[in-house]
Amino acid sequence: MKSAKFFGVLLIAVGLLIMVYGGFSYSKIVNTAKIGSVELDVKEKNNVYIPIWIGVVSIIAGSSILLIKRRDK
Repeated sequence: MKSAKFFGVLLIAVGLLIMVYGGFSYSKIVNTAKIGSVELDVKEKNNVYIPIWIGVVSIIAGSSILLIKRRDK
């Protein structure tokens, strides 16, 4: 019972975060050159976009879990 409530709240929180931020970015090192004591790194920045509809579906699913569990009491 408590796990379902926790999962529902978690889905709502994730959905809200997706709707607010819409994605995330990260950097990865592509090339590294070391000449003597000098080291050069080339970093590539990548963006990952998460569609808004996934956030909406997550919020709806979390809300429905909470409402279904509330009716069962």
